[in-house]
Amino acid sequence: MRKQILGPMRLILPIALAALLAACTQAQPPAGYYDGAEGLTGQPLRAALHGIITTGHDPISYGAIWNAFYSTDAKPGNKVWDMYSDVPGGTSPYVYTLGLDQCGGYSEEGDCYNREHSFPQSWFNSGNPMRTDLFHIYPTDGFVNQKRGNLPYGEVGSADWSSDNGSKVGLSITPGYNGTVFEPIDAYKGDFARSYFYMMTRYYGAMSGWDSPMLSGGDLAPWAVTLLVAWSDLDPVSDKETARNNAVFALQHNRNPFIDRPEWVHAIWSPTTGIEAHDGRSIRVLPDANGLHVDLGDAGPGTVEIRDMAGRLVRETALPPGRSHLAFNGAHGIYLAAVRIPGAFVTKRFAW
Repeated sequence: MRKQILGPMRLILPIALAALLAACTQAQPPAGYYDGAEGLTGQPLRAALHGIITTGHDPISYGAIWNAFYSTDAKPGNKVWDMYSDVPGGTSPYVYTLGLDQCGGYSEEGDCYNREHSFPQSWFNSGNPMRTDLFHIYPTDGFVNQKRGNLPYGEVGSADWSSDNGSKVGLSITPGYNGTVFEPIDAYKGDFARSYFYMMTRYYGAMSGWDSPMLSGGDLAPWAVTLLVAWSDLDPVSDKETARNNAVFALQHNRNPFIDRPEWVHAIWSPTTGIEAHDGRSIRVLPDANGLHVDLGDAGPGTVEIRDMAGRLVRETALPPGRSHLAFNGAHGIYLAAVRIPGAFVTKRFAW
């Protein structure tokens, strides 16, 4: 039976929530907010962003997270936007009502929602202000949250368990880590990746005592960088993320720069060569004056997406097995080619 926990925020009308979502989607960072980071790359950029998003960060209380969800993670009709159960473009297996369906107890998927630290508390010893930082805390099904526990994110080969929306638990097929991982659905991988890049920037220089398979030496482990950059590329910033960024800013007075400026992911953590396919097969991407040479080797068929550094899709097309040439005539700039075959992908940044 679902817990019925009522609070003052439950009186917010659905029409007000819809209006708030529309307003938040259109909002922008304050003028000059990122001036101190403009023109920088690499660790100097990261350090500048750290200073910007740390200054003014006004942490909320742990109990206030429940009420924060009314503006940060609401769907029309006073419903919860749960990325562990949502099915974009389809019918979700269950949808929770804000306030009414908060956990207490639960015994199976679909019972109630709770507060998921996508960057688990045990990794940072439940310290503050990380414990209440809304940029990595989301409302999710309690049972699925329990299944995830403090597992790292990763890509799963054969799932040991799957949620109703297709999130998975199983052994990692990500090169560099072969333990058990939790894999969210593709539609939200970028959301979680950008949450992690925020954490690595907001708490830059303060992570030496943190412990996680995704961390090494007080920073992201190399395999985690590869994974999260690829997830950010393959799932660009959505209106949902933009609205959430603005809603969190209204509550704790700082922003996730990798939602406002997704090109900064590559400016700090950019791979200089293609990422090796997850199942070990070699996929090569080589630009020339007229487009891209793509070699799937003995794999395929597959698809390729080309996006600009703002995450906008420029071209998407199917690829046959073996070698092919893709004509491309975009405007001058930096682009990302993401090649995907079943169970594997590779990204390549190229200048045009």
